Amino acid sequence: MTDPAPPAAGPGPGGDPGGDSAPGVALRSARGRWILLATVLGSTMALLDSTVVNVALPRIGRDLGADLAVLQWTVNAYLLTLAGLILVGGALGDRFGRRKVFVLGVVWFAAGSLLCGLAPNAGVLIAARALQGIGGALLTPGSLALIQGSIRAGDRARAVGLWSGFGGVGAAVGPFLGGWLVDGPGWRWVFLINVPVAALCVPVALRHVPESRDPQAHGRFDVLGAVLGAASLALVTYALIEARTGTALVVAAAAGGVLLGVAFVYVERRRPDPMVPPSIFSSRLFTAVNLVTLCVYAAFGGFFFLVVLQLQVVAGYSALAAGAALLPTTVLMLLLSARSAALGERIGPRIPLTVGPLLCAAGMLLMLRVGPSASYVRDVLPALVVMGAGMVTLVAPLTATVLSSVDPGRAGLASGINNAAARAAGLLAVAALPLLAGMGPDAYLSAGAFDAAFGRAMPWCAGVLVLGSVLAWATVRTPPPGQPHPHQQCRTQCGVTAPPLEPPAAAGG
Repeated sequence: MTDPAPPAAGPGPGGDPGGDSAPGVALRSARGRWILLATVLGSTMALLDSTVVNVALPRIGRDLGADLAVLQWTVNAYLLTLAGLILVGGALGDRFGRRKVFVLGVVWFAAGSLLCGLAPNAGVLIAARALQGIGGALLTPGSLALIQGSIRAGDRARAVGLWSGFGGVGAAVGPFLGGWLVDGPGWRWVFLINVPVAALCVPVALRHVPESRDPQAHGRFDVLGAVLGAASLALVTYALIEARTGTALVVAAAAGGVLLGVAFVYVERRRPDPMVPPSIFSSRLFTAVNLVTLCVYAAFGGFFFLVVLQLQVVAGYSALAAGAALLPTTVLMLLLSARSAALGERIGPRIPLTVGPLLCAAGMLLMLRVGPSASYVRDVLPALVVMGAGMVTLVAPLTATVLSSVDPGRAGLASGINNAAARAAGLLAVAALPLLAGMGPDAYLSAGAFDAAFGRAMPWCAGVLVLGSVLAWATVRTPPPGQPHPHQQCRTQCGVTAPPLEPPAAAGG
């Protein structure tokens, strides 16, 4: 998302762009409810995709005759384009109209989903997942920004609370729904289910959601920065996934990824309108919290990629049972995030961001008890409850601290960078963790081999979380007084893949 310092124009009475003096739409009105429905449907598509696909991975691999690298790319192709373009997606909405870009994102996401569902082989599936990520980058920033730009100021807090609450419910049922689809009509419906959702969302958005944009948006898009950042991530990811082959191409990809990363930093430091302004990192607290974010979401990305494979391949769970097994973490976050945010406001972020990763690390180590014929109540549930408690403790305060660590006018930019950093961390973790754990290409086809590798992977995840805890204790301090309090979307959300986004400021907000 772009720096939202200039206020965005509110919708005019008839839904036309501009209209700074317009009061906005009342949430209780019929139009207000339609706006909420459209944004919930759009955001739920992307949110469900991030939670249901992992459950389908073993079946995808068997049906397509794929090795572990294909399963990694099935996750990472989506994360790659989403992380690389999510800031651009927000900027496009500010410039050309948030509804327009949101609807384009929904249509693009649905087209990518349809191609995923019809994919005849692994190559087409991976390419379609990358297309899905582009659609997600267009619709994800716009979903919340539409509420901010359309709903009148007095109703925005409630609208955002409802939006995030429905999103939390979607995140909670996602793995269960994914498992039901995989065991029922088949794994292709994990993707195809997005098509009817989009078919409902698009006409609602076009008919009922007013257009809004930032009339102060100026400057050129940082296309070069976006390309360099995404290309660097792509090459490093390829090198990590294919590292076991040890070919010259892998070495060249690793070197090229590093060089492009250096070029990205160089370009961002010299462009007048960079995608990631280096000046935002002059806040030591913002830099510190993003380092903690990298550690936390790298561990989460690796854990949620491997745990559904462990439950199905080793413990013998069906896809439905494996998906349902993960419900405690998201349910705990849905129920307790608001209290965690309130606690963080009272005691400051340092303790929650130190204790939370340690609890998550303990939960991951408890997952080492999950082996063949594991008992859910005795072995799986305690680990996930501890894991969920850690996530509740740290996620809401982490997001709130990101927003409080910069000037209020840069909150949208700060949360966009934080969200992209989290997704990039998960991307690299899914690429690197199987390599670090010594997983062979066919490891997920053998219960014994995968169980042994899972036993080596969980300490790696726990170690990264401990590193994040140490960083938080050493570097995070309470933001200075007078900074903004966390917004509603920090309080009720299920950030298992990335922290929530903060929308641009809107007129009257």
